[in-house]
Amino acid sequence: MCSGSFAKCLGISLMPLAIACMLCNILLFFPGGETADSAQITVEVLYCGGLLGSGVLMIFPALVFFGLKNNDCCGCCGNESCGRRFAMLSSILFAAVGVFGAGYSVIISAVAINNGPKCQTNSTTWEYPFSDGDYLSKSSMWEKCISPRDVVPWHLTLFSMLLIFGLIQMALCVVQVLNGLFGALCGDCCGCCGGSNGAV
Repeated sequence: MCSGSFAKCLGISLMPLAIACMLCNILLFFPGGETADSAQITVEVLYCGGLLGSGVLMIFPALVFFGLKNNDCCGCCGNESCGRRFAMLSSILFAAVGVFGAGYSVIISAVAINNGPKCQTNSTTWEYPFSDGDYLSKSSMWEKCISPRDVVPWHLTLFSMLLIFGLIQMALCVVQVLNGLFGALCGDCCGCCGGSNGAV
């Protein structure tokens, strides 16, 4: 497969992941599916790891990767493959942006899973009743959260999805770094300018 075509496949894969991450982050603003004041929302949600890191920042690399297949640079300095090689090389920078964004989301998600959700533990107090992920292996501890209802599985499910999606995004961007290096060094097998290579 040509490096440009492979990059397009990576871009197509990244786009739905970015949308899914943004949706997960938006849903986290409604703990347990209920509306809540900003003071009642888990602080890691406000960092917008899924909305910004794995979402907005990931859209740019996805679009760049998607467009590499249709790159029609006709070269420079008499070398027809120069433009396409440069495009593949520049895609490495966008892949690095993707790794940074996804990495940010992964770190925020891991911290959020470890700390647990912010919830109401009695009639007046909103706090973090869990520490060091102790609730992960003891579901009986979930009863500490009186409100919002089902906030623990809501929190755990959505942040786990962000963690998994972020790791997948990081892997895809790292693959594009390698693909970009290959394309820049070896050129794209699909040719350029209609596939003419030195034809008179």
